[in-house]
Amino acid sequence: MNRKICERIEALRELMKREHLAAFIFPSTDPHHSEYVPDRWKGREWISGFNGSAGTAVVTMTDAAVWTDSRYFLAAAEQLKGTGFKLMKLKIAGTPSIPEWINQKIYSNGTGSAITEIGIDGRVNSYASVEQLKMELQAFGITLRTNLDPFHEIWIDRPVIPDNPIVIHPLKYTGEDTQSKINRIRKVLREHHCEGMLVSALDDIAWILNLRGNDVHCNPVFVAYLVIETDNVILFVNQNKLPRETSQYLQCEKVEVRPYDGVGAYLHNDYFAYNIFLDPQETNAYLAGCVNTEHIHVVFGKSPVPVLKAVKNTTEIAGYHSAMLKDGIALVKFLMWIKPAVAKGKETEMSIDRKLTGFRAEQPLFKDISFDTIAGYAAHGAIVHYEATPETDIPVEAKGLLLLDSGAQYLDGTTDITRTIPLGPLTKEERHIYTLVLKGHIQLELAKFPDGACGTQIDALAREAMWREGYNFLHGTGHGVGSYLNVHEGPHQIRMEYMETPLHAGMTVTDEPGLYLDGKFGVRIENTLVIKGYKETEFGKFLQMEPLTLCPIDMEPVDFDILLPEEILWINRYHQHVYDKLSPYLSEDEKQWLKTATKEVNF
Repeated sequence: MNRKICERIEALRELMKREHLAAFIFPSTDPHHSEYVPDRWKGREWISGFNGSAGTAVVTMTDAAVWTDSRYFLAAAEQLKGTGFKLMKLKIAGTPSIPEWINQKIYSNGTGSAITEIGIDGRVNSYASVEQLKMELQAFGITLRTNLDPFHEIWIDRPVIPDNPIVIHPLKYTGEDTQSKINRIRKVLREHHCEGMLVSALDDIAWILNLRGNDVHCNPVFVAYLVIETDNVILFVNQNKLPRETSQYLQCEKVEVRPYDGVGAYLHNDYFAYNIFLDPQETNAYLAGCVNTEHIHVVFGKSPVPVLKAVKNTTEIAGYHSAMLKDGIALVKFLMWIKPAVAKGKETEMSIDRKLTGFRAEQPLFKDISFDTIAGYAAHGAIVHYEATPETDIPVEAKGLLLLDSGAQYLDGTTDITRTIPLGPLTKEERHIYTLVLKGHIQLELAKFPDGACGTQIDALAREAMWREGYNFLHGTGHGVGSYLNVHEGPHQIRMEYMETPLHAGMTVTDEPGLYLDGKFGVRIENTLVIKGYKETEFGKFLQMEPLTLCPIDMEPVDFDILLPEEILWINRYHQHVYDKLSPYLSEDEKQWLKTATKEVNF
């Protein structure tokens, strides 16, 4: 048994008993509904031991479970061993919902008089999720309490709110000043007949104000709230995070600064009256409840900021090209190094990660990695979001496949790339699976589609070759990428599940199909793309996607017998593009290596 986790569960249950709660639910998010959160709000990880970016933990007086998606099935099963938590696999037949499971556990405790109130912390759960949960629990006669944070009492050494400095992100990288962005947002608010809006999402705030921070691992954001009104803009942030230059900048931009923890009281003010716009998916339940509805009318709707942020301007797109060029140079150096290094027999998954990060760190404007590198060798490659630790790190041998998913943060852009690297002899199965994934990757990049189509409508292009043979992957095929911001950026996505956000020129999106054979290996191939115009006809505007990523795709594993002529043509054109862009910046040895890696494939 994991003694530390068991002790934490025991302390929680003592508190639950005192507060007359039958269960407590712990999400993965923070008060800003972030995907990646500061250490202070990693409560689900602290209570359960599972550290994936997505998942929900539930503890009752007798049982405990974690719900997560297919990306983390294998990793979660390993991390939850000995903790007392059971793994619940989302979207798998037979997996109960959280309300169903809680209902079953509450009424099966044998007491005959069950406590029927459960708890969540309203500060780290969105208003929409709380209202949905209330409705689902009501069907079972269970009530929900939202004003308790058990970590105040049981997490003794809980990290504090980060106080890292906030810096200005220059106009030469952003391409649009803060006042222009605020004016565009105010225009949307007027359309909704609203005089104010609360912005909670950290990357939205950073984008609007052209500021960046270092409060979240790999994501250059800072902990704050922003209120935009007809005549005022107020940033709720801890004052000690603002260097003099940043404070002066905010004054020039006419942005008032107030304490971070003062936003709730501000929303409860009774000396002004207006309509306030809140996104129920991003605003936490506590703050939604703070609004003084006697004087303020709440208009719920989707925040306009993510859509505005998703369409990149010409300066941002130029920044991506610059960042991808630097990233491509680092990747060429790395790919030249890896196979000879592995052949010497001293490399592990973690040492490969360090080497790649080192090559990137040599590049101008490098700030950080954009997410923790996934370096999964052999069977570890089948763990979709595997991250090597000292306990799981294994030697990498001169055979089989290495799945390497990585990215970097440069001041002028964010990168995200996956390559599956053959390190020696391969099986027929490894070659076949690699080729199926490559076919899916290429077919999506070849796509032409109407302006305004959604990602779900083109998702099947990346899966069709796999589906023909009974294969599939359960994660998304593509996501937006921030401009020196979060590597996962919405609201658009390419995935099987319905995503209504339309695709438009200027959006970035990844192309990353994969296949994973449990206990054997995994294959994923990913480029970051930008959507651009294709043609306009009597039937409307049509779009296409152009690869931003500059890195060769290894042809050694490919079974060319199952590639279509158009797919081989795409490979040759892409590789020529990669060589033309990177070669002027390489040494003669590097240039020769790249020439070989991108040599033309014959039909």
